Formats: sequence, C-alpha cells, structure tokens
Amino acid sequence: MSDSTRAPVAAKHPVVSSHHGLSVTDDYAWLRDPGYPEVTDKEVLDHLKAENAWFEAQMGGQNDRVEALFKEMRARIKEDDSTVPQKDGDWLYWSEFEEGGEYRKFYRRPVAGGEAQLFLDGPALAKGLEYFSFGDIAVSESGRYIAYSTDTNGSERYVVQVLDTETGELLPDRIEGVNTGLIWAADDTVLVYGRANEQWRVDRVFAHTMGSDPASDVEIYHEEQLGFTAHPELSSNREWLIIATGDHETSEVMFTPIGDPMGTLRMVRQRKTGVEYAADFRDDQLFIWTNDEHVNFRLATAPLSDPGEWTTLIAGSDEFYLTGFDLFRDFYVIEGRLDGLDQIQVRYYDDPARVEPIVFPEASYSAGLGDNPEWAMDTLRIGYQSPITPGTVYDYHVASRELEVRKVQEIPSGFDPSLYVVERLNIEARDGTMIPVTLVQRKDRKPGGPLHLYAYGAYGIAVPPSFSTTRFSFVDRGMAYAIAHIRGGDDLGRNWYLAGKLAARENTFNDFVDVARGLVDLGHTAPGKISASGGSAGGELMGAVINQAPELFGAIVAHVPFVDVLNTMLDETLPLTPGEWPEWGNPIESKEAFEHILSYSPYENVTAQAYPPMLVTAGLNDPRVTYWEPAKWVARLRELKTDDNVLLLKTNMGAGHGGKSGRFEGLKETAEEVAFILWQLGIEA
Repeated sequence: MSDSTRAPVAAKHPVVSSHHGLSVTDDYAWLRDPGYPEVTDKEVLDHLKAENAWFEAQMGGQNDRVEALFKEMRARIKEDDSTVPQKDGDWLYWSEFEEGGEYRKFYRRPVAGGEAQLFLDGPALAKGLEYFSFGDIAVSESGRYIAYSTDTNGSERYVVQVLDTETGELLPDRIEGVNTGLIWAADDTVLVYGRANEQWRVDRVFAHTMGSDPASDVEIYHEEQLGFTAHPELSSNREWLIIATGDHETSEVMFTPIGDPMGTLRMVRQRKTGVEYAADFRDDQLFIWTNDEHVNFRLATAPLSDPGEWTTLIAGSDEFYLTGFDLFRDFYVIEGRLDGLDQIQVRYYDDPARVEPIVFPEASYSAGLGDNPEWAMDTLRIGYQSPITPGTVYDYHVASRELEVRKVQEIPSGFDPSLYVVERLNIEARDGTMIPVTLVQRKDRKPGGPLHLYAYGAYGIAVPPSFSTTRFSFVDRGMAYAIAHIRGGDDLGRNWYLAGKLAARENTFNDFVDVARGLVDLGHTAPGKISASGGSAGGELMGAVINQAPELFGAIVAHVPFVDVLNTMLDETLPLTPGEWPEWGNPIESKEAFEHILSYSPYENVTAQAYPPMLVTAGLNDPRVTYWEPAKWVARLRELKTDDNVLLLKTNMGAGHGGKSGRFEGLKETAEEVAFILWQLGIEA
C-alpha cells in the first residue's frame, strides 16, 4: 500500500556480478521485473506506486502553480491549428488540430478541386486509450490505400492497418509488431515493412501481399549482425526499394526495383566498420553521402551498373559539415552546418559549379527542408525558426530564388520579440576547448539571477537554436535560458560528436559543468541559482554532472534518464544494447570499456554528499530507457545523499519514452517540470 507521508525506501537485495576480474554490487537489481517487458511483479509495482504517491504528495502544494503554468502555456498554442497543405500526386494533404483536441486529424482534397476528405481521425482512434501515437503513414501510389501504424501503450511496437479511401473501410490486413518503415510496392499490391523481434530490434524486413495472411509475409531481408537495425526506404524517384541497415558507426545499403520488392537485392557497397553511407537514385546514377574519406562527409556518385565505384561530387570539408542531401528531378539539395548554423544549398546536375545557398535573415537560427514528396518539385517547403522567431513555413521558389512565407506560428496570448535578446557565447572548457552557448533572456533582466541550462550531448544530435513557447515561462519570470552546445552532439561538425563518445565521454559532462561555471564567471547567474534538465542520454548527463558538481545547481529535472549505463551495456538481451556498443563501448568484451563506463555511470557513482532538489521521470513501457534505470538511481540517491532536498520519481504507468501522449497531456507534464524548478529556486511569480 502506498504511503504518501514519507519518502519510499527501497529494499536492498544485493546482487554481485563479476566481469574481467572485477566485482560490482547492485543493491536494487530486483526493481527489474524478471518478466519484462511485462511488468507484473507486485513488489516492483508497489514500489513504483509508492514513489508516485510521494510525488503527488510533495507536488500537491504546487497544484495551483502547475494549473496556472498549464493555462499560460496552453494560451500560447493556437488550438485550432493546421499544417500548410502539400501536393503529392493528385491530392493536397494536411493535418489539423481541433480546438481542445489532443490528436491530429489528417485530411486531403483533390488538387483539381472538391471536398476535403478526412482519412485519419486521431481523436477517434485514441478514444478511451491512456496512450496513443501514430507511427508511419504511407499513401499508395494510386492514392487509394493509406497504410498507417499506431502505438497504444508507448512500447513502440506498432500495429499496421490499411484504409481503402474509396470505401472508407479498413482492409482485413492487420500487421503487428512493426517498428519502422511502410513502403508501397508492386503497383500497390505489396506493403514492405520492418518487424521488431522480441528484443525490439528490427532485424527483418518483410513484404506483405495485400489480402493475404500476414503470417505468410515474405522475409526479403534478414540482418544477422547483432546491433544492426534494418529499415526499408523509397528512392526519391520512387523507382527503387532501398533496404538500409547499420548501427551508430557503420552502414550498408541494398536495393531492388520497386516493382519487384521480393527480387534479388543488389549491394551498393559492403559494410566496413566505421564507414557510414546513405544512397539515393536518379536515372542510371546513384548519389552517396558518406564519411569514408572525410569525417564531415562527402557526396559521391556511382553508375547503376557499378554502384560500389564512388566518384566525389562534393568533397568533404573541415569547415562545412555535410549532414544530408535530397534529390529532385531537375536539381538536388544539400544540407549542412557552417560555424554551427544550418545551411541549405540548391545545386544542379548539369552544372556542378552552380551553388545557390538559401539565405536567412537572422544571425542565429534553425532551418531545414520540410515535406517535399514529389520528384518534379519546383518549389521547396522549408521550416525556419530562431530562439525569438516562431516557427515559420516557407515555400522557396527555386527558379526565382525567392522565399514566400506560407505560415508563421501564431501565439494567441501574444509575443513581442523586441522584449528579448539572444546571445551566442563561447565559454572555455577545462581542456581549452571553446563551447558555444545560446543564451536567451529578457532585455530588462537583472544579471546574476536564476538561469536554466539545457543540453543533450550524445549520438551526434545537435541542439539547434530553435523556438519554444514553453521556454518563456522561465524567461518571462526573470530567468535566462541557456543551451550548451556540448561535445557529443555534432553542433560544430562530426569531430564535435566524436570528441564526446566512447573514451572521450567525460568531455560531455565536463563541458556542461564548465559552461555552468563560465556563466557564473560572466555574471549571468550564481552557484545554486542554476536549474538544469535533460532527457534520456541527456538524463545521463544530469546524473553525471550532479555527481561532479552538485553545488552549482538549485534544481535538476532528469527525464527517462539513461543512468544505469554499465548494467545496461552488460545486458545484450535488452532492446538497444548491442546497437549502443559503438556509442558507449562494450564492457562485456573489453575490460577497458568496463572500467571506463564504471568510472562515470551515474548510478554506480552516487556518493554520500549533498545533492540538489531533483525531479526524475520514467515510463513503465519505455523500450529505450527501461523504467528500472531511474527507479534504481532514485533508490540509491535516497540511500546515500546527505541533504534534505526534495527527490521525486514519477513513473508514467501507461506510457513510454516520450511521456504522455496528446499535446495537452504532454503540456501538463511540462508545466509540472517548470513548477518544480520555480518552486525549488524560490521564484514566486
């Protein structure tokens, strides 16, 4: 029975494991239900429920603040919102939120004119469910059939169904256990998809013939290398089915004509450890994006007759980080970053020297290609935003090189960008590396006050200088908001990522701590006035920095934190573990990797010291960061910390990695996070 009058104390059942002659004791290993992914163990569930009761009791005094923040955040959202329609074949497609609606409705209408057709009704599909999420949506080439996948518990094991838009009925074809990719092939008679195995790894790609029993679906690819994930793709010209497979550092691509999805797959180039590549097609030529010759990638071409013979089209560059490309009939587009800022360039097949960069108006921004589904495009859909510029949808007219505004994110409660200032700082880390920091604050803010610091720092994922409506619930209360572009992300190129992974992992944690100290030294804030947050691998970051420098922080929020790094990397039965070894190291095979992960893993390195107030979240159905990681971490923190600061664990019992589904249910959790931080920093407004 849950007791909301005192913090839960987890029982200790020591489990000793030995690796490479070293022993590690885990007192809280029992919090992993042996029946996972089913969680039915009464002792485990009782403990999680007790933590949730403690969370509710402690946050109860903040209910009015949470509700006020939720209303404030909701007032910044246009409730009856819609996307800009985009043409694909004979139809224009868009989605809408109704006022008060948690989920999108998907519509289309004929380009030639006619009535709008509602083809997917999110609110209706989600009715009565605690959790609901769309996965992929794939319209058949004829436009008649629409395949879509849904997840109803947060486990990311999707169910695929197919709608016949002519009859309005669902076809009997129902495919379960799908995790990636829905591709129509063979004149809409075959649906290609990736299926997750028991460990939630997509190691097989299947072809389903419409009208047949899914149990008889044909396996067209089986990935045998542990840790590799396979997924089907469609070439830009829609002539080829592409099967891509790989992990965090190695790729391999195969292809077959889209009309013959069960035919023999041809190889582009065999995998080579450390070489990543992606491929697309135009006529009898392949275009290949790869890091085989330069860490910042190059773009190469190859003849269809000899796809492994690559010739450089755009050489790799120390300055320009090539992050991807898109092919169209008459031109192609490359995306990348220069000095950490997004770049989009239009280039031409018949004139390699002709380069047309798309120029944006601000010095700090985030921009990228949007949905551009057709092969014969003459206008590109582009998304743009900055820390003080709401999300903007542009159409870029390629021939005239003009940007046309199609939509600007509306803030119903009002937004005046002139009240704010954005700075790009560089703060020196302890090894002399300069770490970029994006700082947003009101122009009338007093220096030295509270500041929120955010980062991610893993997998080469950059944190762009983008717009966030919820951020202003901090900033309008006199807080500054800082994004630390730390190593481990690829904000400044591929080397920036490599400098924060494997043996260099500590750079990520040190960068964050050094940025916090640098912001203090510059007078932007003070020790104990800094709140910080991060999720997943960013939650691991939170765990590491509070072990290193807890005195800097006045409040910490760690969402679904990856804090039990060593035990997770030692367990190859877990969903992501084998594919994660290139990112973190393999402590099963390597004593060096074992010792290194042990030296920083947040769970093992909790010590008897004072820790800042903390809010930790988990998802019972999370396949990425399993629920027991945050649960074990909180239990160990409760045991060892020497302070009386608040420590809360909230487990979503019917959700996964992303928390609650639905735009307003998710917003309520954000309001809880902000309320917790304001409470702990002593901000009353």
